[in-house]
Amino acid sequence: MFETQQREDVEAMMRANVEFRRLYMHHQKLDSKVHDAELGILPLDDVTLMKMKKEKLVAKERLQNMWNAIRSSSH
Repeated sequence: MFETQQREDVEAMMRANVEFRRLYMHHQKLDSKVHDAELGILPLDDVTLMKMKKEKLVAKERLQNMWNAIRSSSH
């Protein structure tokens, strides 16, 4: 997530905005669990995996909205 943004910009956003940092870390944790489940390392049933993927997508959309709002207000 945020691969096209400079790492320094993302880190600055995480330092400046507690909610962004919390949501970013939550997204990263979900991403790792989904990846592990898809590889078969983390045993999850299909329903749980789909719920995690949806939760991850919601977090990503919220992060992108926060990023866009904060970045547009600073310009």
